[in-house]
Amino acid sequence: MRIILSPAKKMRMDDDTLPADGLPVFLKEAEQLRDWLRALSYEELKALWKCNDKIAQQNIERLQNMDLQKRLTPAILSYDGIAYQYMAPNVFEDGAFSYVQEHLRILSGFYGVLRPMDGVTPYRLEMQAKASIEGKNLYEFWDRKLYDEVSDGSGIIINLASKEYSRCIEACLRPSDRLITCVFGEIEKGKVVQKGVYAKMARGQMVRLMAENHVQQPKELKSLDVPGYGFDEDRSDERNFVFIKRETRDA
Repeated sequence: MRIILSPAKKMRMDDDTLPADGLPVFLKEAEQLRDWLRALSYEELKALWKCNDKIAQQNIERLQNMDLQKRLTPAILSYDGIAYQYMAPNVFEDGAFSYVQEHLRILSGFYGVLRPMDGVTPYRLEMQAKASIEGKNLYEFWDRKLYDEVSDGSGIIINLASKEYSRCIEACLRPSDRLITCVFGEIEKGKVVQKGVYAKMARGQMVRLMAENHVQQPKELKSLDVPGYGFDEDRSDERNFVFIKRETRDA
């Protein structure tokens, strides 16, 4: 069983808490993307990143000094977005780190697929960015590589990624695969509505709970106590596990 999770735009360097363990499997592809980014003009990069001047300048400086093999941070500690804050890997016990290293894979527009302890450096490149590398966008650039790397032979993938990233895997699924998307929502006018910030919080908490409980089978997800949410059997099916905010369950 594998778990897929999106990266985060916000990143940090931390080579003191824990040392990185290994390099990303698609390091050559990341080097190719770095060189492509370096060849773009300031205005092209700003448009690609859809950001203000301050963020553009910060990431251009990162590009200029980027070394993909030195002063690296474990990926799970490098990403500093909401999902990772609520996952709280900095307080993981050893068993939880071993679990995520085996089961969790972080999808990335720049690195492709990352194991949690792979050494990374801060970058900015979203999967849906309007890129053109040898005439290909990032989905075409990565093609089946991400699916092939995520697959572990079990055919079971727990999807905690956003649509932007999960589509890289969904497009390559085999008939025998079972991709289970976890939906964290609330009831509004009788419908399940996902709200970005709260869904990200819950995804991070779900990873932490899976690691703490060493979850091995999809059915075990249903009983995890994600703060504020409860599993909704009636709204779920074999490929969508729906968790509803408790105060809205009967709305």
